[in-house]
Amino acid sequence: MQIQFIMRKIRIILSSIFVISTIFSSSALTLEDAVLSQKNPKQIDNVEMSYSADYYYKMKDNSIIQKISYKTGDVLSDVFDASTARNCNIKEWDGFTISEDETKILLYTNKTDIYRHSFKADYYVFEVKRNNLKPLSENGMQEAAKFSPDGRMVAFVRDNNIYLKKLDYGTEVAVTTDGKKNSIINGVTDWVYQEEFGTLSTMTFSPDNLVLSFLRSDETKVNNYDITLYQGACSEKSSKSILPTQFSYKYPLSGSKNSEVKVLSYDIETRKTKEMSLAVDKEDYIPYITFSNDSEKLMVMTLNRNQNKFNLFAVNPRSTVAKLLYTDVSKSWINIDKILSMTRFYNDSFIIPSEKSGHNHLYKYSLSGALIGQITQGDWEVTDFYGFNEKTKSYYFQSTIQGAINRTINCIDSKNKILNLSQAEGWNKAMFNKDCSYFILNYSSATIPNQYTLWSNGKMVRKIEMNEDYSAIYTDKDVPHKEFFTFKSGANVFNGYMIKPVNFEQSKKYPVIMNQYSGPSSQQVVNSWKIDWEQYAASQGYIVVCVDGRGTGGRGTEWESVVYMQLGKYESIDQIAATKYLSSISYIDSSKIGIFGWSYGGYETLMAMSQADSPYTAGVAVAPVTDWRYYDSIYSERYMRTPQENEAGYNNSSAIRLIPNHKGELLIISGTADDNVHLSNTLDYVASMTANNKLCDMMLYPNMNHSINFCEARLPLYRKILKFYDSKLK
Repeated sequence: MQIQFIMRKIRIILSSIFVISTIFSSSALTLEDAVLSQKNPKQIDNVEMSYSADYYYKMKDNSIIQKISYKTGDVLSDVFDASTARNCNIKEWDGFTISEDETKILLYTNKTDIYRHSFKADYYVFEVKRNNLKPLSENGMQEAAKFSPDGRMVAFVRDNNIYLKKLDYGTEVAVTTDGKKNSIINGVTDWVYQEEFGTLSTMTFSPDNLVLSFLRSDETKVNNYDITLYQGACSEKSSKSILPTQFSYKYPLSGSKNSEVKVLSYDIETRKTKEMSLAVDKEDYIPYITFSNDSEKLMVMTLNRNQNKFNLFAVNPRSTVAKLLYTDVSKSWINIDKILSMTRFYNDSFIIPSEKSGHNHLYKYSLSGALIGQITQGDWEVTDFYGFNEKTKSYYFQSTIQGAINRTINCIDSKNKILNLSQAEGWNKAMFNKDCSYFILNYSSATIPNQYTLWSNGKMVRKIEMNEDYSAIYTDKDVPHKEFFTFKSGANVFNGYMIKPVNFEQSKKYPVIMNQYSGPSSQQVVNSWKIDWEQYAASQGYIVVCVDGRGTGGRGTEWESVVYMQLGKYESIDQIAATKYLSSISYIDSSKIGIFGWSYGGYETLMAMSQADSPYTAGVAVAPVTDWRYYDSIYSERYMRTPQENEAGYNNSSAIRLIPNHKGELLIISGTADDNVHLSNTLDYVASMTANNKLCDMMLYPNMNHSINFCEARLPLYRKILKFYDSKLK
């Protein structure tokens, strides 16, 4: 026994020496490599496509805006330089937008977050010909500033009120005066619209520059939610007091009151405001408004509270009369994010996506609401729409034609022929110029880091950024990569990926971490480049596996909508089926399988571990929803309806109510200042675990939001997660 003990100790020491030498060797992947943003491939960002077909704009070093030729990549001119602009004392800028006539630039600095996606900042207007910079307003920071079509005015929001700056005269006019925190919002949106619709600004100018239309939200009756902030150790969120302080905002829980929203139009000449006459219920959503190319057609999108009926109205902003142009109805839910991102308005028509065929495709309608025709069709999905080239009569879009795990850039030409503009299989995204004559292609795959190229007329014009230096480091044999697989369970075929250790041996048995998100419409199993903690975990002796179950995106309406009214049921069935499939593989240690997830993935971690046939030894749930009654109205009700309508569904989908069935070791993690999935989800779950005589580990990150990603928190967060798995699975 003593000899065996000594030999075991020697093996452990040798193993530790090997691991340490691997971690610190020049070619090994470190956790810092996997997590820190500076280790990512170079990106093409801070780019704005011009209204010309010859060039685009790009910000360099946060201080220079360059006009760059599409064809050659040459810098045609520096249209703005912080070091030479008149009256400019600011060295670095956070972002910019160009006026339509390209004579002026809106720049902003001192960006300060409001919620997760919105911000206020100090905006400045730069006149290109005069090389002169002026502050947009000297009365306080601004939000959502935007040019009028003629570039002579800028609308912006301050303290929930809209202001109009007339640049020719330097005058600032208050469009609204009733704005009040946690009560009335003008021109921008409340928290839930920002989080679930992605709508930050609602201000839109008419093409003739005479009308400014916007949404007014009354959130007086919405639940108030208080978040406690502590002194902390990070200046970004630190309290000035040793005593905790409170951040209070409006957060509508499922089944509770939402903001009441109205569409208003402001006549810029008369300074009078009118409410538009829309046939909508007080509980209906108005996710987006914009003008068509006709100043008498304000296009208003509405969605009923159950989110299964979408309407598009054309409203005359002067007469206030609305005409219903288009309706789409679903047996489950309308994927409003697809409509918001893909709908385009043209001189005599509009193009809009719909899933009525069972797959998301594009349809063309006249501005009177008559169907002109279906543009795309087939057993695949349109996942983005880039635009229509009037000259060539061609439509440009992104699709799953090459399979759900891939994205392809396609064109339908004037002869209705589908062309593939991205020849390599993998993940292709595009940024088109205004007339779709050029586009910047962002391509990657599981084994190829991001490559940026410029294309025109179906051919590559030039290379922009190929990330060759990065690729030479991170595609070598010592960095684990995704291997894709499929398996069948019942009548369903699932997509998955597996990341094996670089020194993988078929004859050994490995512990497994199943990484999943599982939320409706999401996809994790994708053929794109990514290095994160999963690759590092694989380098430490784990096999990391991810499987997209039913409810996830890219595979049609039937696959996705099966989870309707019963979240967590089929997701758990499918994750457990995936685990059983893995257990049949010879190199998988079926007694050492863990599960991981963040947000919805954290919810599904808890749900899967609480099923009668749960096979998980350990699980980590980060920022999980633990009962859909605790989450926001728009998201929860989209998939579950209200608790009043679907009480049984909410009960069955509650991770808290399933705690008596919970098996396996659990680590639950939350940020205490999470304004999305509140800390109460985690605390109530842990309280119920205790009440049921069950144990779990808990880690809280003070003052951290849903992402837990500032103050360099990700490194210790992932170290905590991996240390937990090491103690339970090794």
